Amino acid sequence: QVQLVESGGGLVQAGDSLRLSCAASGRTSSYNMGWFRRAPGKEREFVAAIRWTGAPSFYADSVKGRFTISRDNAKKTVNLQMNSLKPEDTAVYYCAAATLGLRVGVVPSDYDYWGQGTQVTVSS
Repeated sequence: QVQLVESGGGLVQAGDSLRLSCAASGRTSSYNMGWFRRAPGKEREFVAAIRWTGAPSFYADSVKGRFTISRDNAKKTVNLQMNSLKPEDTAVYYCAAATLGLRVGVVPSDYDYWGQGTQVTVSS
């Protein structure tokens, strides 16, 4: 069984940075990992994902150049460094794990395990 716990969310101002972390239990070193977010009144959307090997990584166009996903398989953590935050980045951010690693998924149905989420609020 895999459990994912996110941390690092908070309230920041536009232009600030935050680093989200996802701590995993279970055998996640061979799983592709992703970050998704859900803004109020919107569907859950893809943010970033990384292959189990550590590369390549993929990003939504809206965060490309500002966010960086990384992972440390030894520590069983996946991080999302978020720079130059904008009010439209406000959402609950979720960490997710995909047990089948043939390709890196970018939709929620590609993932099998989910964390509870961490709130990120960016004020203007």
